Amino acid sequence: MRSVVHTRQGEPAQVLTLREEPERPRPGAGQVLVRMRVRPVHPGDLAGVEGLPELWEQQSDARTPGVEGMGVIESVGPDVHTLGPGQRVAVFPAPGTWAEYVVVAADRIVGVPDEVSDETAALMLVNPLTLRMLYRALDSALRGRQGSVLQTAAGSSVGRLVSTVAVRHDLPLINLVRSASGARKMRTLYPTLPVIATCDDDWRDQVRRGAGRAGIRVVLDCVGGAMTRDLAELLADGGTLLSYGQLGSGTTPLERLPLIQRSLTVRGVSVLQWMSRPPKERARDIAFALDLARNTPDLLEVAASYDLADFRAAIEHARRPARTGTVLLTTAQSADPGQGVAR
Repeated sequence: MRSVVHTRQGEPAQVLTLREEPERPRPGAGQVLVRMRVRPVHPGDLAGVEGLPELWEQQSDARTPGVEGMGVIESVGPDVHTLGPGQRVAVFPAPGTWAEYVVVAADRIVGVPDEVSDETAALMLVNPLTLRMLYRALDSALRGRQGSVLQTAAGSSVGRLVSTVAVRHDLPLINLVRSASGARKMRTLYPTLPVIATCDDDWRDQVRRGAGRAGIRVVLDCVGGAMTRDLAELLADGGTLLSYGQLGSGTTPLERLPLIQRSLTVRGVSVLQWMSRPPKERARDIAFALDLARNTPDLLEVAASYDLADFRAAIEHARRPARTGTVLLTTAQSADPGQGVAR
């Protein structure tokens, strides 16, 4: 069994290695063994490998990245009766999906409809569920007040999902992208939404003009870093910055933000907290993700696919500034499917 592992944090291309495991893991009570076919390379996966440079140290155990993916059930634990070998499934949260086999709790398994491709299934949970988490946080932050919403990295996979929902629900969204070419593409995809390129010297003034008198009420930010101060300054008094990633470089000390003087709120949103949501809410979220995968799979765009052994090339591709879509790591289908219930 092949798996990608690291025994210390650091630059992923340097600390990750491909390892051959002598045996497959076995599912226990309430668990399922999944033979993984496809798994995405998410920014959060790489951030987990990198950690904080000042805390880089040797780890006692090897760790495998990844929390999402698609595969086929190989075997199930003795008390699992609603799932069975051979079933196509998507998994999340399932730590360690950058491996050929992974043991997953049965309640973190979602059956994949026949009409949904393996590639779409591998992407149908993390980003759509992130969207649902963001919109709940956004609704709470707006509290019925007037004002625009500003989002960074609008050309990203999550950014496009946000834009699609904004168009459908008439949300006053302003999109930020890094380049003029990115702005042109977003205007083509979403002609009714303002798009501003941060490569323009006057991008902040463009945002203020676009927001009008009501100003920016909420920022959806996955860039962070040195950009945080600019985003905070663009918020209207009493506004909220919702942070759900850190793609940018540099840092902004919290004390440099005018939080007290202008009654600003900074709130973190993480899809890894999704399992703490009420069961009925999670069920609605899964139904949303399945509907999106069935009816608008183009919103779950694939940039490229690489074999699991080519993870370094996949990481390099995932970090390209002009990339569109998500990079996938794949495993060829096995001719030796699993049998029955694990013993």
